[in-house]
Amino acid sequence: MSYTAEAADKLLTVRFVSKKGATMTNIRTTELHQAPADPELVVVPAAVFLSISGTGAPAAPVWHRKKLFASDIARELAKAGLAPEGTPAQHMYYWYADDAPETNIADFYSVNPLTDLGYRALAQIDPKTTLDDIAAARERAASASDEGDEIEIFTIPEQTVVQVMHTGPFSTELATLARMGAEADAHGVKRSGPHQEIHLDPFTITSAQDTLRTIIRDPVA
Repeated sequence: MSYTAEAADKLLTVRFVSKKGATMTNIRTTELHQAPADPELVVVPAAVFLSISGTGAPAAPVWHRKKLFASDIARELAKAGLAPEGTPAQHMYYWYADDAPETNIADFYSVNPLTDLGYRALAQIDPKTTLDDIAAARERAASASDEGDEIEIFTIPEQTVVQVMHTGPFSTELATLARMGAEADAHGVKRSGPHQEIHLDPFTITSAQDTLRTIIRDPVA
């Protein structure tokens, strides 16, 4: 038996208090790993992940190691029907400390030092997966990226988000974030939780980035 994410195609009614006052807006629910080339306001479904925490700048060697380790375990879980089949999407979940200067969508990476980031390297799993299942998969994987990291089970709830598919190098993400920020402004909403990036294509520290697909997603309210 294999596990696949359930497709979602419904409308959720959400009340926003915008610059023009309270409005009722019907917001489409999309799939977890879908996003268009132009920013959009949508609802994404809840999902469960195995999680490996870290701190520091994205793309540092330890960041690469942790996301690869999460993927290695997810592949083993998939063999037991406890994770999606195929190449695992690499979910990254970012935040700054509570006392750090506030950031919104467009300026998330440009206000605070990137070395101050906290993050989770995530890989989607079946909701019924247990820590014992993960421990067994970890042993079977015998990953070269395993340096004794603690692994948790972590749930991202259903969220209203602004998101977009970014294609190309990470060095051009600031322009993409600016477009997302403009979309949020048009709806009168702001970032309301950790910034998320979902890497649909596997890559290493030396990979070319010209064709990499990354869903950039921010919960909003």
